[in-house]
Amino acid sequence: MTAPLREVVLRSPGESFGRAFDDPAHGFLFPVDLDSAKREHAALAELLTTLGVRVQVIGDEGLGPDSVYVFDPLLVTDRGAVPLRPGKQTRLGEEAALERWTISQGIPTLGRIAAPGTVDGGDTFWLRGDLLCIGRSLRTNRAGAGQLARIVGGRVEIVDVPYWHGPGEVLHLLSVISPIADDLAVVYPELLPAGLYELLGELGVRTLAVEEDEFATLGCNVLAVRPGVVIVAAGNPKISAKMAAAGVEVHAFEARQIGFNGSGGPTCLTRPVLRRE
Repeated sequence: MTAPLREVVLRSPGESFGRAFDDPAHGFLFPVDLDSAKREHAALAELLTTLGVRVQVIGDEGLGPDSVYVFDPLLVTDRGAVPLRPGKQTRLGEEAALERWTISQGIPTLGRIAAPGTVDGGDTFWLRGDLLCIGRSLRTNRAGAGQLARIVGGRVEIVDVPYWHGPGEVLHLLSVISPIADDLAVVYPELLPAGLYELLGELGVRTLAVEEDEFATLGCNVLAVRPGVVIVAAGNPKISAKMAAAGVEVHAFEARQIGFNGSGGPTCLTRPVLRRE
């Protein structure tokens, strides 16, 4: 999650994103300004490019509004891609669309999550190159976590994500932790799984705590471009200052429409395809 980011895929907000607030099932907070959303998304792509990342932007393909959060339907490993199976019914089909894209790029499919298993990418992250963490949550169930662990192989740690406010408000594992260097992570301590807290201590990973007001504005959703260089949603000055004080280079981008409105930060909006030292 912190090795130098070489290539990513983004999915641009389309007409369905503009209508997202019309259906409460999508969970958007206020009516979408689609033109502003497109400008914000383009600014994120430009920022990534400026930081040396190859960016491929694909269209919405008639999928639902959440498809802009392209991190969730897919996991990429050293041996190929794993199309996941979303735990949110309105997102089913996004995984197949992304698999078509990975195949077109010459990326093999390592395995797939099958019913009744569900896995959201937001409940997965690589704490080390050979250590995958999976959060069992209201979007990633026991069957799905077990399937993914078997597909990936090697060391996998499964931790339980708190129930929090229930199914209506998604809480992913990556909602409460963002690794930003090999030995440093941004966390929201109040919801951090105890097992993950213990694992961070065992591996010598220091933490920077996000406060409650900035947890609500995606302050814990931080994308590492390389160790100590990150992208964060604008409007989170306290955690940005903490990261800067720890020697981290912080880049903020406006994410009111594509981020805060749909509860997805820079990590959610970006699917890393290649990270390499």
